[in-house]
Amino acid sequence: MTTELYWLVLSILLTSLLWVPYILNRLFEQGILTALWDPDGETATLVPWAKRLMSAHVNAVENLVVFAPLVIIAHILGINTEMTEFACLVYFFSRLAHAVLFTIRTPVLRIVTFFGGFFAQMAMVLAILKTIS
Repeated sequence: MTTELYWLVLSILLTSLLWVPYILNRLFEQGILTALWDPDGETATLVPWAKRLMSAHVNAVENLVVFAPLVIIAHILGINTEMTEFACLVYFFSRLAHAVLFTIRTPVLRIVTFFGGFFAQMAMVLAILKTIS
């Protein structure tokens, strides 16, 4: 497994687990039956951190849709450089930090970490374009 694929798998794992604290909070707040018996999904959480974490999860999913294909395309093309490895590492830790900082309500640093992930995506794009042009 390449380093890029390793960080992609960890990024997928992180993204797939970000909803867990939100759901555990809902179960704790409302009780198991009430939390599970919400056919329309209209019951709101009582604590703002849980709503922010869920927003961070949605944002992570939206960005993973961009990042994952880039890593896969690079892998298919045989692109494996120090820059692509570093970009994938930066993406993972940027998304992790973004989720934490969003949840604990840290506005400026949250945006910085978001851009860290974005710039990692752009590094992957540049690596791919450099190879195919």
